[in-house]
Amino acid sequence: KKIHPLLYRPFDVRYIFYHEAVIERPRPEVMRHMLAGENLGLLVMRQVSLDEDYTHALITSHIVDNRVFASAKGIALVCPLYLYPSPETPDMFHQERRPNLAEDLLPKLSAAYGFTPAPEEVLAYLYAVFYSPTYRQKYAQELRTDFPRVPFTADADVFRQMASLGRQLMDLHLLRSPALATPLVKYQGQGSDMVEKVRYDAQTQRVYINADKYFEGITPEMWEYQIGGYQVLAKYLKDRKGRRLDDPVRYIHIATAIARTMDIQQQIDDIYPQVESAVLP
Repeated sequence: KKIHPLLYRPFDVRYIFYHEAVIERPRPEVMRHMLAGENLGLLVMRQVSLDEDYTHALITSHIVDNRVFASAKGIALVCPLYLYPSPETPDMFHQERRPNLAEDLLPKLSAAYGFTPAPEEVLAYLYAVFYSPTYRQKYAQELRTDFPRVPFTADADVFRQMASLGRQLMDLHLLRSPALATPLVKYQGQGSDMVEKVRYDAQTQRVYINADKYFEGITPEMWEYQIGGYQVLAKYLKDRKGRRLDDPVRYIHIATAIARTMDIQQQIDDIYPQVESAVLP
């Protein structure tokens, strides 16, 4: 009952014996909401180093390692979408989970849009904003020194468009998107699946894990793509050096998700100027 999946690094899910006897800082006041039932968590950073680009936003359905992002400035923070009643609450069985949103947010959005967004829509909107290249560039200095802040569009249609793209991104990053059924990458070669030496060949667009086995169809942009300060496709394989790669299909899905992410980021950027053309106070 104490063994749970843990998001160790971007897309890299391990298992942990989650018990205060062996975990130095289990942070149950936050993590219990990720374990109590179905939930999503938004990962962000309060600060990143001055020489880092801001790529520190990710979605999870698991508890997380505090170094899931790489930064000399601090640790990743998980914001659960829903808060569950405490097990110590006498009437916990008569309570429902509640959205982890400021109390006045949904009423303000409802008044502006003519409908009340679901908490998942609000989260998807936030996610789309955080993945806008324009947003990241425009507020680069602020994102390095404090929590990310969110401009809420006053336009209901723009909100819906951004939330739709954010939902697509979240499904990709949770590796549950239908788009992953058509992979862009192939696992090729004969012989051992041992990860011996990770090497990328930009000319052939191949990532070798040893002299014989490789992934094909990985563009330089996919290979260099970062989330949370990590070069995702390189980090995933290098953390498995000396071990057998027992999940090549997962790696194919991760690479495909990154390619689709870059496409969606362009779509978000096409809409993002409309977000800031009329912002809710």
